[in-house]
Amino acid sequence: MVKRDPRYRSLLLTGGVLAVVGIIGVYVIMTATIPTVGPRWLFFFFLSAGVTGLALPFIWFLHKRFGRGDLPAPNTMLRQGLWCGFFVTLSIWLQINRSLTLSLVLLMIAGIASVEWLLQLFRKPRGRRS
Repeated sequence: MVKRDPRYRSLLLTGGVLAVVGIIGVYVIMTATIPTVGPRWLFFFFLSAGVTGLALPFIWFLHKRFGRGDLPAPNTMLRQGLWCGFFVTLSIWLQINRSLTLSLVLLMIAGIASVEWLLQLFRKPRGRRS
């Protein structure tokens, strides 16, 4: 039988709350406001929260299915979800004035992946002391 860690339950609950708040916020912004500066920034905020919340269960599943050994800490998965939200929000912001190109998307993915790789590389190992 698989042990259930309450830390991941709280991570998935956080993802659900972020997704619901983000989706409802984007819906309200899109249907009830005119596109001025304030609602535009609220749109980006709610979009980032919604995408982060929607990405967290998928990130948890990918780590559980394809990960090596133990699952990473919940804050690591939350950070990876925030990277997904940042990527989507940045892509939509760049698409507003038609600046988004395939090469720029690939550069953003490479940049985010390299920063995450460096963060994983310099992370302090737990459990063993040299």
